Amino acid sequence: MTGPALPQPLRPRALRPGDLVVIASLSGPLHAVYEPDLEQAVVVLERMGFRVRRAPLLEAGRHHWWSAGTPAEIAGEFNALLRDPEVRAIVAHDGGQTVLGYLDLIDVDAIVADPKPILGYSDVSLLHLVLYARTGLVGFHADMATPGLGGAWQRAPAARQAELEQLYVRLLTGTEAIGALPVTPSWECWRAGRAEGPLIGGVLNRIMRAQATRYALPLEWFDGAVLFWEEMGGYASWVWSDLHVLRHCGILDRIAGMVVGVPHEIDGLGAPEASPTLPAIVLDVLGDRDIPVLGNVEFGHAGPNLPMPVGLRVALDAQQRTLSLLEPAVRPHPGTDPLSPTD
Repeated sequence: MTGPALPQPLRPRALRPGDLVVIASLSGPLHAVYEPDLEQAVVVLERMGFRVRRAPLLEAGRHHWWSAGTPAEIAGEFNALLRDPEVRAIVAHDGGQTVLGYLDLIDVDAIVADPKPILGYSDVSLLHLVLYARTGLVGFHADMATPGLGGAWQRAPAARQAELEQLYVRLLTGTEAIGALPVTPSWECWRAGRAEGPLIGGVLNRIMRAQATRYALPLEWFDGAVLFWEEMGGYASWVWSDLHVLRHCGILDRIAGMVVGVPHEIDGLGAPEASPTLPAIVLDVLGDRDIPVLGNVEFGHAGPNLPMPVGLRVALDAQQRTLSLLEPAVRPHPGTDPLSPTD
């Protein structure tokens, strides 16, 4: 028997100058101390050429426990944005611990009818995986507003900021493949080799949680995929254990390559008392699986983020330290390209 076929990526319509981008609390609340960072994120998005609006739940000091609202409140606001034809992209304000609470409340019919870029990482990476599983929606694993555009971007050198800004504009508005992502000296070849396949991943613990729900990606969708992951917090032993979960469930036997983000605040990595490095942990779990592994790539909590679009085909050459996006993340507007589909 054959498993479920890999879906055709559901690409949002390309954004145009002046389109409305909404920053929303898809998980955690906005703390008043980060209001200046959020305001700076608005400046960055406006400089990219977009109109920007804040969703109502994005109000400093408003919260429900560790979230911006109850799962029903967040899902209600999210669904309203999905159904609003004026809204052309949704940028998560921050991550958190909330997406699992409203996975079953999302209006997936609205996504299929009018797919939109949803930008974010951390807890939002769970959203990308589940929506990809349910609809084929390309997930824009990219910087969020407050800790990313208004935070990490502002601490980066001016040249890097300009490079990222141009990259994100091409990602959201361009209908041709971006090609090679800009490499930096931090990238490391942990195991040489080449691979080409769909890009699937996110935060390591969120990949596991997605696979524990009824919205899990079919294992067949990992056949030939390039798995990307990053992790923050916790311990090195947790990373080792979580990778073994992926081994036990069969994911590591199916993928063609792996890209690992810069680790962030993980205790016990390469400590003086002879703790393992992250490459050592990864290669230990992989064992004799001869797949290319590219490490220390700038995506995830270490920021600022290179975009890692879930569901798009990529080409990985670990020895040459290159990762290339082979497909555009967005589709042309109907009627602008006679060779392009209009749906």
